[in-house]
Amino acid sequence: MSSIIEFPWQQEAIIRHSQRLVNSFHHWTGNSLLDVNSVPQEIAQVLFEAPFVLVSHGTESDPIFNYGNRKALELWEFSWEEFTRMPSRKSAEEVVQEERDRLLSEAATKGFITNYSGIRTSSTGKRFYIEDTILWNVLDEQN
Repeated sequence: MSSIIEFPWQQEAIIRHSQRLVNSFHHWTGNSLLDVNSVPQEIAQVLFEAPFVLVSHGTESDPIFNYGNRKALELWEFSWEEFTRMPSRKSAEEVVQEERDRLLSEAATKGFITNYSGIRTSSTGKRFYIEDTILWNVLDEQN
């Protein structure tokens, strides 16, 4: 029986990554992602339980999701373990891969883009529309 990670925000790596998400969002946009000023573990918990969808992926040649908050996991119908093993390209239908790749490239160049929208697919094949999305580069402590 595999262990289920019910509260990923309690893991040290996710606490650090949550800080990077919040700090990077502020770096690129000048805005706060959360209205909380607290210790890192509490920020990680609030981010995981936020009323908006938040996902991130790594820098691999075929990037793998490395974060999905509760809203994202519910929308994509995945557990934390399943979601964080999935290549992010698999969240979009093949017909929109080229547009998705173009937007990711644009974000990589500019640091962030706003008003991104598109169709995504859950683990059970349900299609859903994402809109008013902000896509930004996540910076580590050395930028």
